[in-house]
Amino acid sequence: MNNVKCSILDQLPRRRTRIIQCVYVVGFMDLFGVSMIIPLLSHHVKDLGASPTVAGLVGSTYGILQLFSSTIVGSWSDVVGRRYSLLTCLLLSALGYGLLGMSTSITLFVLARIPVGLFKHSLSICRALLSDLVSEAERPLVMGHFNAASSVGFILGPVVGGYLTEHEGGFYTSSFTCSAIFLVNAGFGPGLVWMLPWSEALTPPTDANSNSSISKASCHSNHIAVTEQNCYHRNVNNHTTGPVKAAKGPAAPGKNRQSWSWDQDWGQVSLFQPAWRQLSSVGAKIRTVASSDMWDLFLMRLFMAVSIMLYYSNFSLAMEERFLLKPKTTGYLISYSSTLGALAGFLVGPVTRLYRNDMASLLLHSTVLTCGLILLYAAAPTVWHVVLSSTFIAISTTIGRTCITDLELQRGGARASGTLIGAGQSVTAVGRVLAPLLSGLAQEFSPCGPPSLGVGLAMAAVALLTVRMPKWDSRGKGEKA
Repeated sequence: MNNVKCSILDQLPRRRTRIIQCVYVVGFMDLFGVSMIIPLLSHHVKDLGASPTVAGLVGSTYGILQLFSSTIVGSWSDVVGRRYSLLTCLLLSALGYGLLGMSTSITLFVLARIPVGLFKHSLSICRALLSDLVSEAERPLVMGHFNAASSVGFILGPVVGGYLTEHEGGFYTSSFTCSAIFLVNAGFGPGLVWMLPWSEALTPPTDANSNSSISKASCHSNHIAVTEQNCYHRNVNNHTTGPVKAAKGPAAPGKNRQSWSWDQDWGQVSLFQPAWRQLSSVGAKIRTVASSDMWDLFLMRLFMAVSIMLYYSNFSLAMEERFLLKPKTTGYLISYSSTLGALAGFLVGPVTRLYRNDMASLLLHSTVLTCGLILLYAAAPTVWHVVLSSTFIAISTTIGRTCITDLELQRGGARASGTLIGAGQSVTAVGRVLAPLLSGLAQEFSPCGPPSLGVGLAMAAVALLTVRMPKWDSRGKGEKA
């Protein structure tokens, strides 16, 4: 009997592969739809009669809402589960883009941006879902592939959006198309998220690093843990109120009982529970992450986010002033770099295996490389030096983003993956607010001012990593002991 249970557990990773591939498609379609709209927003606001100042204020609405909502929605996905939170975000984002397709005034435009700013966190929840489905050793590879699929969508979307805008009412057509894409992602039409086999997704993944010589007794105890969590999640998602006494019998081993009580302590509740109970659980998760000793990772993320944004902030203008490049040529260079960044997602897995999953060391080396490449760009004497820096900075930044997300999940725990990823997105949103201001001030002195300031921030990130990494190693050794 135990051998039958073990064979079932061995088949689960193959079934999860289909779910993971569907999540890749969701990420691709998400950024494909969004990137159709992003290049057209500023032009549409001006067509509605907004002044440059009003256009800037309207444009900042999305970033400000994302700043405050990222952590809350991510934590909410930990509380009510990935399925319902992802569906809610997709449907409300579809509503926002649908309203954008009907915006014939500044007021309607701002109203349309509110649901998108509050609930456009589908990619963050997809990343949290992927972290639930795979082991810690497999996570960098899966995250890299997801980022690659999403980046391909971001590259192709502007091409389709640009084609649609050549026709009359092109912006409105693009907006409704984007809304339809989010509806398809949510499950209306062919269906993706709604049709996923969530009962299989809720089964905890086996760790790829675990000992291969597992005894029959340990296999049986693993099955008990799986049964416990499946019963609990079915109780949550089907909104039943019956007890799960069979899963919590006295025969359950101590380790599994601790895991079970830990799930209850986090207070996972149903979507249809009272709002105050959901908010209480969300607040508890956010307080736990806020009180954790992870300030160094979040500060590191902020330094590098602002540094990279400064690199790109005045790229076109600097190329024109420094090397007399036309905007069309600069656009080709940016597309070339973006394509390499998408392809670099497939390098994350092999590189992490080369480093033997030492994500801290890989993050340090990718940060040092990024710092050197930004410095090369700032001091580039010829266009070919810029091409060289653009080639490798797309690879180093892609690997660095995956590393820092993986380290946040390692140190914060997979149970709070939604909260952690949402907190990281909030930190990045702070960078989006700071980068334009710092870029404008630095550009007063020189076209190379923004990237030079970015070099300084990247060096600060390297120094922070150098100081904090020995403490991470000592803490990890203490936990193993």
